[in-house]
Amino acid sequence: MDRMIWTAVSGMSASMARQRMIASNMANAQTIGFRAEVMRFTPITLEGPGQEVRAMSDAEVHGAQMAPGAMIQTGRALDVAMQGDALLSVDPGDGSEAYTRRGDLSVSPNGVLVNGEGFAVLGEDGPIALPPGSEVSVAPDGAVLVRNRADPEAPPQPVARLKLANWRGSRIEKTLDGLFRVSGGGVLPQDLSTRLLTGTLEQSNVSPSQVLIEMVEAQRLYDMRTKLVATAKELDEGGASLMRLS
Repeated sequence: MDRMIWTAVSGMSASMARQRMIASNMANAQTIGFRAEVMRFTPITLEGPGQEVRAMSDAEVHGAQMAPGAMIQTGRALDVAMQGDALLSVDPGDGSEAYTRRGDLSVSPNGVLVNGEGFAVLGEDGPIALPPGSEVSVAPDGAVLVRNRADPEAPPQPVARLKLANWRGSRIEKTLDGLFRVSGGGVLPQDLSTRLLTGTLEQSNVSPSQVLIEMVEAQRLYDMRTKLVATAKELDEGGASLMRLS
């Protein structure tokens, strides 16, 4: 009975972790640039005499589906969508460098270019600070352009360039804040060949119908493991009754 209960309970724990991941994906089905999270299930077997048959399942979110989401045209000058495998570099608030696909940019009250989550967008020389009162736009090559509102006839002038990086060939991981980071530390090199779709936003790549199917499957699997624990209890009680009779 010990072996059956050990296997069932560890499986229930893995099912609960999967349910949390599914709930996160569902909650972010409408989040700009969100990448659906995926889980890794690892069987862990205890070592020692009589212990090898007792195995537990370790479940953790280890990455995300990197398939592109749908592109929606907005016509807004500061909305950008990255093409291919490009990621936008941002400062998560601790001075480090992280990456995202969320490109709904705006200018903060203190004149810093930020995305929809409030993270400062990084350029080639760090966070991008903009002149107050200027009209800001982004070019397809990532150049940040400003125009003096007092002189609308003057051509826009580049003041910075977004740092766009390609994650191919590097190991990245998705952290709890929804951002991507290089595993083990470090930063991704800038990819000057990357192009942007301006006036466009990339939607989440979460499929609501698929998430609902996964939720039903996860709930059924949890119920099966719960019944397995109940069965183990009945068998244990039956064995104890037989021992009392003898």
